[in-house]
Amino acid sequence: MSSESNTDRGDSRDSGRPQPVDGGLRQLLENGRNQHGQQLPASTGPIDNVASDWRGGSSWLNPSTGERSQESEEPQPNRGRPSPGSVSGAASPQTSAHGPVDSPPGPRPGLPVRGTGGRGPAAPGMPPAGGPATSDPTGSDYATQQFALPSPAPAQAAFADSDPDDAPTEVFDSAALTQRLSGGPSSWPGHPNNPTSADILSHGESGPPTPPRRPGGGRGTGGSGDDNGRFSGARARLRSANARRVLLVAAIVFGVALVGYIADLVMTSGKIPRGVEVAGVAIGGMDEEDARAKLQAELDPRAGEVVPVKIADVQTQLVPSAAGLGVDWESTWERVGEQPLNPASRLLSFVATREVTVASSVDEAALSRTFDELRVHDQPPVEGGIHFEGTRPVEVNPTSGRVLDQAAARTVLTEQWATASTLDLPVAIAPPAVRQDAIDQAMRQIAEPAVSAPVVFTGKEAANAALSPEQIATIVGFVPDGHGGLRVEFDHKVATDLLAPQLASTEVEPKDASFTFSGAPTVVPAVVGDKINWAKTLDQLPAMLAAGGAQRTTPGIYERIEPKLTTQAAESLGINETMGEFTTSGFTGPSGVNIRTVAQEVNGAIVKPNDTFSLNTHTGPRTAAEGYVESGIIDHGRPSKAVGGGISQFATTLYNAAYFAGLEDAGHTEHSYYISRYPAAREATVFDGAIDLQFRNNTPHGLYIQAVADSSEVTVRIWGTKTVNVESITGEKSKPTEPETIKLPEGDDCIASTGAPGFTISNTRVITDINTGAEVSRTTRTVKYDPVPEVECESPDKPEDSGDGSSGGTQPSSAAPSSSPPISTRPSGRPGSR
Repeated sequence: MSSESNTDRGDSRDSGRPQPVDGGLRQLLENGRNQHGQQLPASTGPIDNVASDWRGGSSWLNPSTGERSQESEEPQPNRGRPSPGSVSGAASPQTSAHGPVDSPPGPRPGLPVRGTGGRGPAAPGMPPAGGPATSDPTGSDYATQQFALPSPAPAQAAFADSDPDDAPTEVFDSAALTQRLSGGPSSWPGHPNNPTSADILSHGESGPPTPPRRPGGGRGTGGSGDDNGRFSGARARLRSANARRVLLVAAIVFGVALVGYIADLVMTSGKIPRGVEVAGVAIGGMDEEDARAKLQAELDPRAGEVVPVKIADVQTQLVPSAAGLGVDWESTWERVGEQPLNPASRLLSFVATREVTVASSVDEAALSRTFDELRVHDQPPVEGGIHFEGTRPVEVNPTSGRVLDQAAARTVLTEQWATASTLDLPVAIAPPAVRQDAIDQAMRQIAEPAVSAPVVFTGKEAANAALSPEQIATIVGFVPDGHGGLRVEFDHKVATDLLAPQLASTEVEPKDASFTFSGAPTVVPAVVGDKINWAKTLDQLPAMLAAGGAQRTTPGIYERIEPKLTTQAAESLGINETMGEFTTSGFTGPSGVNIRTVAQEVNGAIVKPNDTFSLNTHTGPRTAAEGYVESGIIDHGRPSKAVGGGISQFATTLYNAAYFAGLEDAGHTEHSYYISRYPAAREATVFDGAIDLQFRNNTPHGLYIQAVADSSEVTVRIWGTKTVNVESITGEKSKPTEPETIKLPEGDDCIASTGAPGFTISNTRVITDINTGAEVSRTTRTVKYDPVPEVECESPDKPEDSGDGSSGGTQPSSAAPSSSPPISTRPSGRPGSR
């Protein structure tokens, strides 16, 4: 038997409103009619076993009441509209037991439309689509009545395995309907001709049929009858006793597991999680305090143990604590963590181990020093280059090196020092900076041509200066250019030293204007210089060396050099007479050498108006290279020696010449100890880089310093235009202080002296106008001299005098008199102070 439900066809329900006839049903009707050679009647009466007031869910079983409902009066699309060629006239109004029923609506979208626009003309005896409804016994005019429902018979159960609530609303037997409509014996279930069959439209009950459900069947949102059967079977199985027993066992197991989880969580509260190891020390399941004590006892000593270190093929060692490494306990405990709440993690901890790495504290300064020490094992790359062996250029092939990878090595040290038996520190390849092809290119284009022939520089007067290939090899070098190539460098100083003497005869040295003093000062004219500018001349050297051929010649570049003091400028200075002069004597030997040397350097110095003269600046460092020798000085009140000794006497002489010339004192310092050959409170000392002598030219004219020294006497004169007279007034000594006695071991460092008392004294300088005699200024300067200690040299073997119970020892050689003032206020013991 073939059966299908409205849900299978996808019909939509509209509260019993007639629905369009399905094309498949129409085809079945036509097939039945054709088999029996009969025409469908124009109209058919109600089936005798269908109640006239029965309302089914299917559109072709709705009864007709003979009147159209009010709703049907409204025009609807494709409803009651005649098709081309159809019989005109309105369809008979239809009603159901519950009210009027509209005419059937137009065809549903997606289904074939009958008529001229559908599958073709209707079969013989059938009205065309859109014609009067009475011509089709299955159309909307086919009035149906409710079946007279007999008692259920044991026919085939269409929905035996289904939930009654999920069964389709109705079942349609197309074969039985076809036979019924064709006038043959009816085999329709429920028809009086087949009384033994159960009414397939019933639900196995005597009540009315269940109202139709939405398409898709069942209680779900969609699916077929098979799905409903499976769901019903699943529900039935869940209601079985076996299912209930399984669920009960599962609930018991879950409850036991939950109780065990809670009990384990409570029992391990406050303890280290199971399976935890820190740097190989097992502390899982321990109380926190016990775990801390165990870890500290195990790990703290490791910081002081020697750990082997491997750097590539080099073996060395270090001590973690000396490298600035230790345990950061707070961070380490954070890594250990708390008891896990995940049941799977807690279960796994019974059989698994979790290794925790020690967190390290780092002393950056100590670790940096450790890396500096480890870098001695680096093998830097061999940079490629070119050098000369005689006049033959030789290539140096580049080779990669290896160096300590400091970033990666830091990670290894900080993470593994507490656990590793050997710290294997990573290294990095250090590639050379120069490519081989760049070396080959420099060899061909620069090195080989450079030494192929001499280079000649021509000068004036047909003079020449040449660089031979051997000399060229000493001034040419190659260095990486930072881009993988080589850059050629030339040593200009060496080249100048080789070339300049060869052309010196063609040069003229510049010379400033000067003065002679045979009677009145006379200006000696200046000389304009004409010298080779070697810096510009050697700019041509790279091109000359790269050029081939035997003749490589270029001219030297000469430049005019003006003197610093021209003849005209010297004549305008107004240097006409002596403004002030002073002479000191009493020196001999090495002191005389130094005094004459400094006098030669100062002689001829010119000071322009408002300029300041500085002795240290003018002479520069006074060392053996400048011709100074070792001579006597006073060091902390004791005689000693140093290079440049005796310069202070020249400084005192120069200071007094400026003093009587009326020049402004711009800074000077007296000796700490009084020296009898110098005027008290009117003397000066100097020391390289620390103590200077300065004065300013406060006149509108220039100054010329003339310094002359012989074997025992030095004189300084300051020339210019005299405008003032100077008077010096020295006061009496006051506040005397007695010297102390210093005993030193005999030897070169001990020079015996009788000492001298200290005192305080003042000097006043009075300056008056040379024309009017009016006082211009009066300045008083007070000086306190320290006593010169008495120095006794004793033999180291001499027994100490202990008769009075005192220690009687001598002072160390470095001891200074207690009365010596601070060096910043009253410097003492300066080289050249005597």
